[in-house]
Amino acid sequence: MKVFIEKNYDQLSKRAADMIAGEISKKPNSVLCLPTGSTPIGTYRELSGMYAAGKVDFSGIVTFNLDEYIGLRQDDENSYHYFMHHHLFDHINIKQGNAYIPDGLSENMEEACKNYDVKLDLYNEKDLLLTGIGQNGHIGFNEPDDRLFARTHTVLLSENTRAANARLFENADDVPKVAITMGIADIMHFKKMIIIANGTAKAAIIKDLLTGRMVDTHNTSSLTYLHNDVTVILDEEAASLL
Repeated sequence: MKVFIEKNYDQLSKRAADMIAGEISKKPNSVLCLPTGSTPIGTYRELSGMYAAGKVDFSGIVTFNLDEYIGLRQDDENSYHYFMHHHLFDHINIKQGNAYIPDGLSENMEEACKNYDVKLDLYNEKDLLLTGIGQNGHIGFNEPDDRLFARTHTVLLSENTRAANARLFENADDVPKVAITMGIADIMHFKKMIIIANGTAKAAIIKDLLTGRMVDTHNTSSLTYLHNDVTVILDEEAASLL
């Protein structure tokens, strides 16, 4: 596990974007996994700027998103469909149909999970996964539990997660209680992983991740110890307890 501590959020975002752009330059048809939330916004801004400057071509890539809320329309500003288009897809030349996001509006969520797995299985080589980390250690919406799902599944969001995301909603009660998320097995199948974290709110879980040295299903991020190519990029605030 490689760890980079950057001076601030902007430098963190630039390093993450440079690593992603470098992967695409080496393999123009890279298969990527992308997150949502406030942490990757700067990285997406950097990537959009690189595209505008002609430094990176996204036309050959395929992307999978980690998760989506259940029950929000795709044009809802809090849906992850909206987020990805607003912060990245509308600003780069990714091909329509090459960006996969879990279906949070299906009338049959079991079928929606299976369909996402089918799409993932179309690609034997999955190249790079970018992810943030929840204050409780979740990656995607794989919440702490005694058991973790291997593949795409629905999840009841913890009160910790809903409270952390409430700042993005007009009313805390509007935060969805359920979501659909990629499972741990598919997350671990990506050849490279980049974990990004900023701010003092993430300092405690980052300390647990980097000093705990054990795998614990109640800290989903700890499963990355089983992966052989993980890079953690922090700002000084997120690294303040190390």
